Amino acid sequence: MGSVVTLGEIMLRLSPPGQSRIFQAQSMDVNYGGAEANVAVSLAQLGHKVSFVSKVPDNALGDAALGVLKKYNADCSHVVRGGERLGIYFLENGASVRPSSVVYDRKYSAFSKMEADELDFDVIFKDVDLFHISGITPVLSPSCARLSLDAVKAAKAHGVTVSLDLNYRKRLWEDHVEDKQQVMAELASYADICFGNALDGAKCLGWSKEGENLLSGPFEPCVSRENMESMRSAYGFTYLVSSLRESVSASDNGWSGEVCWKDGFYIGRKYMLHIVDRVGGGDAFAAGFLHGILEKMAPSEALEFALAAAAIKHTIPGDLNIISVSEVKALMDSDGAGRVIR
Repeated sequence: MGSVVTLGEIMLRLSPPGQSRIFQAQSMDVNYGGAEANVAVSLAQLGHKVSFVSKVPDNALGDAALGVLKKYNADCSHVVRGGERLGIYFLENGASVRPSSVVYDRKYSAFSKMEADELDFDVIFKDVDLFHISGITPVLSPSCARLSLDAVKAAKAHGVTVSLDLNYRKRLWEDHVEDKQQVMAELASYADICFGNALDGAKCLGWSKEGENLLSGPFEPCVSRENMESMRSAYGFTYLVSSLRESVSASDNGWSGEVCWKDGFYIGRKYMLHIVDRVGGGDAFAAGFLHGILEKMAPSEALEFALAAAAIKHTIPGDLNIISVSEVKALMDSDGAGRVIR
């Protein structure tokens, strides 16, 4: 098993029960999560030693957020306490033809104001195998951009494998697009493993390919072997990994993925999912692939593990994927019919 560090924001998630609208809500379900926190919990559940690095306020909400992570075996000893508030987001779960929607209330959160000098990277990255960060973190604020760049540079200086999930979020890219792309492109230059595809690359990195309309053309060319290999080669990624989601409705999706590496390309098994909660599905996918790489699986096997892990996540309420290795492997070896285990 590996030693892993993730860096990012953990937030309070508030959701109307079931598929109710926010306007209807008389109460809210409470969960905690965030891209890197979700990856941390998944990898900890899969048996790895994982440290989550962040900043949360020194109040009851900060205590609760860290309590959830500790419950699932993520080490929080490098989390800084302070700042004004914990970020919040409101999730309205969709159904059928009505999509899920999110309202963010995260401005001025403790993490968004964090600076790199609040952390000791020499201690954090000692004897660590892998560092994971998402593209959400560097675009939250100028200080988070500096923090993210300092973190990946420190990780590489300590010989740590760097994983970057591009994780495009439209509402975080409404201004200063070129500045954010410049930061993300620099981050990508340090990454060994990247989660995304050519469309994500065009949006987050400003990547382009002559003769290809990646931003407004059809999606299929963005995940073609040719364009995945072009993007992988351009940034020197060891692996470029993308999920492939077919949206039948908000309740039912086709789910697959692909991985590109030097001289190799593989498309995985397709699952038909009836969704309980899709938030955190991409993070579960990333964690599953990273688990495979840490366990020395072939890229194709790591992808199959990632797809099965994320398929299970879609059946679990909340952001976090509460799974075991044996459960994921059982799904990989089954027809996915979900029969009762007696």
